[in-house]
Amino acid sequence: MSNDFLTSLETFDEATWLTAIGSIAEEIHEVDRVATQLWFRFYPLDLVRYLESSDDVETAMKGIALEGDFGLLDKIDSSHKFLYGHRYWPQVKQTIIERSGSSDAFSDIETEIRSIARSVSEKAGVELGLVLGISAVGLMTLVQTGIEDLRSSPGNVEKPRGLMARSPNEIVVERKKDDSQGILGFLRTVDKEYSLFFEALEYSGKCKVINEEELASASQKDHSRDWQSLDDRCWDGPIPIECTSASCGTCWVGIVGGAEKLSEPSVRERRQMKVFGYDQPDDQKPFLRLACQAKASGNVSIVIPPWNAVFGKKVRGNVDEVDLEPATTSAKRLRETIASAVSGE
Repeated sequence: MSNDFLTSLETFDEATWLTAIGSIAEEIHEVDRVATQLWFRFYPLDLVRYLESSDDVETAMKGIALEGDFGLLDKIDSSHKFLYGHRYWPQVKQTIIERSGSSDAFSDIETEIRSIARSVSEKAGVELGLVLGISAVGLMTLVQTGIEDLRSSPGNVEKPRGLMARSPNEIVVERKKDDSQGILGFLRTVDKEYSLFFEALEYSGKCKVINEEELASASQKDHSRDWQSLDDRCWDGPIPIECTSASCGTCWVGIVGGAEKLSEPSVRERRQMKVFGYDQPDDQKPFLRLACQAKASGNVSIVIPPWNAVFGKKVRGNVDEVDLEPATTSAKRLRETIASAVSGE
């Protein structure tokens, strides 16, 4: 990055970005309000800069037990598929590229996000709230990938399917609904079943979750596909999992619908989320959860990040002690033991 505008972008740290996102959150249409905040947790600037500053990136990645597919360089056009605003990505990308040619410096990231969004809103003929989130995502993508990679990306978007093909307001309403429990659903003796909707970069779908069942447990019952062929971490269901005891951090997920229908995080889950570095909000029902700890009492819609790690202490500096190796080792040993038992070895 060489000009004053691009140089200015480089001066903002992750905390400043998150403050800006928090400031504009209420103006983002509800369909993307949480999704935008999730995207910034899925692609944390602190972690990118930590790895970039390392003398040996591969060793640094091993040091934080990073697994999966981290980073934006191969996901410039796809990382934000779970946002309704994804459909406006071509206009956002072009507007940002044009803005990047400016020689004007600036000091307020929130103002820049609004400026990009207003331009896209006018070009696309849509309300500002529908493109505010994706505009913020686009600017951060520029920061993490650089102007040349952003410019050379095709700018393709996926055609909306299923629920996401409906209007923004309809999507919001549908995410709040629960499956009907039938004429006997009022009985305590009837096991209530709900739907867990999931979306990852390479797949999406839904499975059943019994009332008060952990999301990871519901996922483990879904053998409808060879999930591991889509994500190496998915050895037992569509949600990546290792330990089932909040020790590994593999099963962290973002909640785009139904957060209020999940159990509150325990003290252990909240501490472990800091250990892992996932920046879980202090809300009573936060939008970042460990699937092995969150129990559902209704329909829930989640987004599955393409990676996991344990970087709270090294990158965030927000944990006094992190006993990384025992937790990681025990989780892998458990996985290998179960896999061996299933294969009959």
